[in-house]
Amino acid sequence: MTESEAETAVDQPEVSAEDIEKNKINSEVLQNIPVTISVEVGRASLKIRDLMRLTQGSVVELDRLAGEPLDLLVNNTLVAQGEVVLVNDRYGVRLTSVVPTADRVKNL
Repeated sequence: MTESEAETAVDQPEVSAEDIEKNKINSEVLQNIPVTISVEVGRASLKIRDLMRLTQGSVVELDRLAGEPLDLLVNNTLVAQGEVVLVNDRYGVRLTSVVPTADRVKNL
């Protein structure tokens, strides 16, 4: 063992099986945490004067083209994209692509 390896080994505290068991996340508790899911069609930036002029029938142009996928966000983090579908007279989203888990974790 080199000197630097010995220093690294000394610097790292030992972790016992008991410590690991205490720090385990109970998956049942984790699965019961509520999250907010939202679907974003697009965004627009307006000046307050333009916002004040909006009336019934006004059209706000969004930054997306017709036919582009919608963003599915969980707690404001992009997790998937999809398209609008109708399910028993209610809107839904059919997922067309899902952000890989590793990329989602990076954005937390």
